[in-house]
Amino acid sequence: MIVPFSPGGTSDTLARIVGQKMTEAWGQQVVVDSRPGASGIIGTEVAMHAPADGYTLMHGNLSQFAINPALFSKLSYDTLRDFVPLSLVGNAPQLLVVNPGLAAKSVAELIQLAKTKPGALNFGSGGAGTLAYLGGEMFKSGAGINIVHISYKGTVLALNDLLGGQVQIMFSDMPIALPHAKSGKLRALAVTSAARTPLVVDLPTVAEAGLPGYALVNWWGILAPRGVPSDVVAKLNTEIVRIHNLADVRERYAALGVEAASSTPQRFADYIKSEAARFGKLIKDAGARVD
Repeated sequence: MIVPFSPGGTSDTLARIVGQKMTEAWGQQVVVDSRPGASGIIGTEVAMHAPADGYTLMHGNLSQFAINPALFSKLSYDTLRDFVPLSLVGNAPQLLVVNPGLAAKSVAELIQLAKTKPGALNFGSGGAGTLAYLGGEMFKSGAGINIVHISYKGTVLALNDLLGGQVQIMFSDMPIALPHAKSGKLRALAVTSAARTPLVVDLPTVAEAGLPGYALVNWWGILAPRGVPSDVVAKLNTEIVRIHNLADVRERYAALGVEAASSTPQRFADYIKSEAARFGKLIKDAGARVD
């Protein structure tokens, strides 16, 4: 199972959970293969060219399939031409976190600080095609502020520098940022969903804390290279849906800040299409572009 993002990140963690369950059910070892870089493009290309026999899958997220097509003028892959969607597997908001050394304890204070120091604050992401990047660009656009994007080869690397104080702000996947926020190593200001999440009930949304209309939710899904036989697609989908309805899997996802989900291949394909259209407009409105 190829993961086009860095080891230790959310996609990697979720892939290992489902891979373990597949191994237990089928007696066939599932190897999680992290291939990070270029906003998920490198790993996606590896998966695209894998044999279409059902033995190589890809655990992807919306960055590759809904953000990259609008950011990169020449993309080497086309989601629905080169892949067979198997099932949606989860969704979660991002967490707006800052280094505790930053003199901002709310979204309003962060915006005011950025306005008084244009270009002095920065935000990290795992690359121009990631939701962390788009979250920051939408925040810049909506608040009318100038904060500088710092691109890393993976989200975990960006988070490490946020912890170290090399960057001040991040719109991070909740599973990797929430533990640090709970321990006090980071300060959580808001969640990016349209409504508050029960996992951190005391945190406001970015929208209610200062930017009305702001809403971003990440999602993850499993796909296979185009050409996998329909009976294999059906078998894989049945197993993925079964796994994501297991109580212990749903509990493990929830502990990470992710809501487990599943779907038919067709519903997942339709969802990818609609999300690509929606994020294309968001990217255009935010004025986001590849660095």
